[in-house]
Amino acid sequence: MKISRRVLHWMPRIICIIGILFISMFSLDALNSELTIWQQILGLLMHLIPSFVLIILLLLSWKRELIGGIFFMIIGLGLSPFVFMHNFKMNQSIWISLGVISIITIPFAIVGLLFIISHYSKKRRVP
Repeated sequence: MKISRRVLHWMPRIICIIGILFISMFSLDALNSELTIWQQILGLLMHLIPSFVLIILLLLSWKRELIGGIFFMIIGLGLSPFVFMHNFKMNQSIWISLGVISIITIPFAIVGLLFIISHYSKKRRVP
C-alpha cells in the first residue's frame, strides 16, 4: 500500500504541532494567584522555553526536512533516558516511566523519522 505524498508531507508537521501543544500544557502550572501578573508572565515564558525551541525546530524542518528530522530524532531519543530516570526517581515504577517517555519523547522521534522518510521520498521521485 502506497502512502500518498501529501500524507507523508503533512503527517510529521501535524504530529509535531500536536506534540508542541501537549508540551506547552505543562507550562500552565506557572500560573499562581499568589504571584503578581508580571511574575506569572515571566514564569509562563520560562516554562514555555522548550516549546519555543520545538517551534523553531519545526520551522527549520518545514523546509529542510532531513536536518529537522535528524534534530527531532536526537531530541526524541536523546532525552528519553533523562526523562525516564527523572520519572523513575519520582515514582519507582518502570512501567509508569516507560509510559511517560512514550507520551513525551517518543512522538518527537517518530516525527523525526517521518521527516527523514518524507525527505528521501521526495528526493527519489524528483528526476
